[in-house]
Amino acid sequence: MKLRIFVTLKPGVLDPQGRAIHKALGTLGFAGVNDVRAGKLIELDVADDTTDERVDAMCRELLANTVIENYRVERV
Repeated sequence: MKLRIFVTLKPGVLDPQGRAIHKALGTLGFAGVNDVRAGKLIELDVADDTTDERVDAMCRELLANTVIENYRVERV
């Protein structure tokens, strides 16, 4: 089974990478971009019998820093 884990910063957490991207877009002439928030995408190929609880544990313990990040799991 294939999973996509989307990890994003929680609202209110400063995003230096997003700010750098925003500034670079402006420098390159891409006007109209109001804000940028950067995140990460993790793709997993797991056994078909992997439970939602197990996937959630993987996210909480390693894939996302739940103090400052949210995550969302999508089955592909």
